[in-house]
Amino acid sequence: MRTALLAWDYPPAPSGLSTAAREIAEGLSESGADVTVFTLDRAGTERVGGVTVAGLALPATGGLARLRRWGSVGHLAAPLAFRRAVLAAHARAPFDVIEATNWYAPAVLLAGRRDLPLVTRSSTPAAFTRGPAPSLRDRLDGGTADALERRQARGSAGLIANTAAHGAVIGQAYRLPGRQPEAVIGLSLPPEVVARAQDAAYPEADAPVRLLFVGRAELRKGFDALMEALGILAAEADEGTLPPFRLDLVGVPPGDLPADLSDAARARLSARGRIDAGALAEAYAEAHAVLAPSRYESFGLVYQEALAYGRPVVACAEDASARAFVGAPEAGPLATAATGPALADALRPLLRDPGLRRAYRARALAAAGRFTRASLGRATLDLYARAIAAARAG
Repeated sequence: MRTALLAWDYPPAPSGLSTAAREIAEGLSESGADVTVFTLDRAGTERVGGVTVAGLALPATGGLARLRRWGSVGHLAAPLAFRRAVLAAHARAPFDVIEATNWYAPAVLLAGRRDLPLVTRSSTPAAFTRGPAPSLRDRLDGGTADALERRQARGSAGLIANTAAHGAVIGQAYRLPGRQPEAVIGLSLPPEVVARAQDAAYPEADAPVRLLFVGRAELRKGFDALMEALGILAAEADEGTLPPFRLDLVGVPPGDLPADLSDAARARLSARGRIDAGALAEAYAEAHAVLAPSRYESFGLVYQEALAYGRPVVACAEDASARAFVGAPEAGPLATAATGPALADALRPLLRDPGLRRAYRARALAAAGRFTRASLGRATLDLYARAIAAARAG
């Protein structure tokens, strides 16, 4: 089967969407598919990991790059670039199917074609990642993005969700009619991540307790609750009722820290911004526990990474993926809500008890490795076949 995968970026770009795109592409390739990835984060074409990667970077002086800077209508710049490139390649050597993320609808202008069926694999909708829109322009811009995502999903011949709960959320968010073939397919981790995780021993020293957050300073990621919990626990550590601890923030630059963060909290954290894969592996290896208090995750790669390293995960019960991947195997405590006090309550026993940390570690290791490239590739190809049949049947 010859397939095209549309991606906003691709490794070595350090993002969740990038990691997912590589796992999908190489999982499909290892299952026998001929895969071409179209991505906007580079120029030129190369062969990487058995996959053809075609870069579609928009020239800064070109019309689409200028269009992209406009509100609302600018969201069409990338779909126009993807459509032009995919159809040109399709004319030279036909694709059987296209896959794209729902996020900002890169394939909206390719949706609904019977000769080239589209499968949408749903990440978190753009509406879930935006903050409040203070201006009319921002509200119009966000509304356009939401409408394009909805149009792409409705024009897809098949739909993939990372979890059943996420599939239900997507169906409600986009008001889908339920006619497309659907599948629930979990994402795998890159082999080198798994190898590094297996080689990472648990930290010998129990103090200071090393905590790790990997993500952005977003409301959806529970960053506000994390900062509030940090303030509560830092004050208790100053009083001597908690052992020393440190918090590393990966993906969060210093400028994203709250202005009202206490001196006690600032003294215990390091905002490292975006780091490369090697540095991230070191951060996981040095951590006693991973903090991931997201209010919502479509899948939660950080949960899977932490489990692979055997690190207890402190997550939030508001997130269905956290309940499934962390709570069910008891791989870490779940805060009852995404609030500072609730997160502090969940974390406090871990800080005090090395034995509890090691008990959670054992369960985290037992829960790791549920999703592999082989299962990802096989399940995706099966959904592709059903989507192609559905498109041909009209």
